[in-house]
Amino acid sequence: MIDPWTLQVTAEVAERGSFSAAAEALSMTQPAVSRQVSGLERRLRVSLFRRTSRGVRPTAAGEIVVQQAKDILARLRDLELRLGAFTDMETGDLRMSAFSSANTFFTPEVVRRFDLAHPGVTLSLMRDDPTGPLTALKEGKVDLALITAWSLYADPAEAKHDPAATPLDPDALTALDLAPLLDEEFEVALPADHPLARHRRVRLSDLHGERWVEGGHPDCLGPIPQLAKALGAAPRTAFFCEDWNGKQALVAGGSAIMLVPTLARRAVRPDVALRPTVPALPARRLYAASMAPPFRLPSVTALLAVLADVAREQAPVT
Repeated sequence: MIDPWTLQVTAEVAERGSFSAAAEALSMTQPAVSRQVSGLERRLRVSLFRRTSRGVRPTAAGEIVVQQAKDILARLRDLELRLGAFTDMETGDLRMSAFSSANTFFTPEVVRRFDLAHPGVTLSLMRDDPTGPLTALKEGKVDLALITAWSLYADPAEAKHDPAATPLDPDALTALDLAPLLDEEFEVALPADHPLARHRRVRLSDLHGERWVEGGHPDCLGPIPQLAKALGAAPRTAFFCEDWNGKQALVAGGSAIMLVPTLARRAVRPDVALRPTVPALPARRLYAASMAPPFRLPSVTALLAVLADVAREQAPVT
């Protein structure tokens, strides 16, 4: 098998255009560089360089070898960086996924603090994966995912209407760790000039007949059977909107009402009124999901600490 150092020497000769320049760049002697290239030529049974008046240039076969060598060396460097992340908390890449209401304030604040504390680690926020956050974790597409308890149902759509919905198969959580961060409370969002906005608390039964804004999971009306029971029927969904700003605009314009969880409170517009409900709706637990040790990156452990700090400022876990 061809060793990486021989590939490095060959690529350097092509880059510098001469054996002597490559030798200087690599802190080698010129004869040593020549021996490395000659040995590779014998192994491959092709000539890799031809001499010119200005030095050496790769042959047609040499062009292929040099390009492959650069690709292989780049992949090896990437491998070293990725594996280094398992032992070094201060370098590497870290990928995180979240959901819309978490991204209004909570996630940006976490990213800000993590960047300040660990400037050598590149933290990225990934788009939703169609396979779901837990599968994305297991497949290595993300390193940490913010999820809610609603993601622990086998079928979130089923759970939306059935309090006895089937929980997620425990095998789906194998090798994963769920760190509880906080319990989100829900308030109803009304147009600021809505008659019920004058009250400190809103009875759910008074919302019968109102139109609701629905969103994508988990920013939806969710598995809250108490809501349907208090309304006397399932909420009348008039709009579907996954964008948090769009949902608020519909409420502010008087077109509908919606539920707002703890994480999104700081991002509520001034022309939208938040009111607790009577009875209170059940809380929703927020988790940070990651691979369990020893498969967890040290940088993920550092991110969990930042998440816990920001979560404590939002609401305690009950």
